Amino acid sequence: MAEVTSYWLGRVRYAEAHALQEELLQARIEGNIGDTLLLLEHAPVVTLGRGAKLEHVLVDEQRRAEIGLDLHETGRGGDVTYHGPGQLVAYPIFQLEPGRQDVRRYVRDLAEVMIRLVKQHGFAAGAGAPPDHIGVWVDLADPKNWPGEEQAVRPAKVGAIGVRLSRWVTMHGFALNVTTELGAFDAIVPCGIRDRGVTSLAALGAKPAPLPALATAAEEHFAAVFEKRVSRAQIPDGWPRGAPEN
Repeated sequence: MAEVTSYWLGRVRYAEAHALQEELLQARIEGNIGDTLLLLEHAPVVTLGRGAKLEHVLVDEQRRAEIGLDLHETGRGGDVTYHGPGQLVAYPIFQLEPGRQDVRRYVRDLAEVMIRLVKQHGFAAGAGAPPDHIGVWVDLADPKNWPGEEQAVRPAKVGAIGVRLSRWVTMHGFALNVTTELGAFDAIVPCGIRDRGVTSLAALGAKPAPLPALATAAEEHFAAVFEKRVSRAQIPDGWPRGAPEN
């Protein structure tokens, strides 16, 4: 069984994590490292995917500075996304095996990891249909049951996905809203979708464990979904890392 080395980084700024991803991506392409999984949360940031429209950022530079909200362009797919405290972010740097070299399958697998995390909190979620509704959704009208996207009465996104692949090595990943302050999404049109809301596990009524514990659960789900053995390692010197309490 293939091995994955996982790291819990705590709360780090987006620019630092993105630079680390770029470094690890190249190292994985060159075969200098094995599959690597970064688990973390970000300081508040708006990220722009390849398909982002600037009008979907609803606060100007001055206001972003006032509220401490970073903004970064990025090479992932998708539109505008918010990351912030209380959100579990996963960045797999995986070399996809020949039998798994399918971008849509990879996105479905990422969604499945989040769906399992939602399920362990007593709620039902489902993957949205590409290209417009990629991500993981719940029905606010009945969050313990997912009737399918077409039948959902009040669909709300609980987890976002944005990926980039180079030579079948993956980068970027997913962000699951755990205790995220949902008012922060007012700064953007999330993923360019105006007619649907966002939610979090806490907003659904869950009492989730702290993010480091959820990161451990995510490792278990990654292992099951991707059929890999995932083991946690200490953060190497020179890598970004959050405060000890994170």
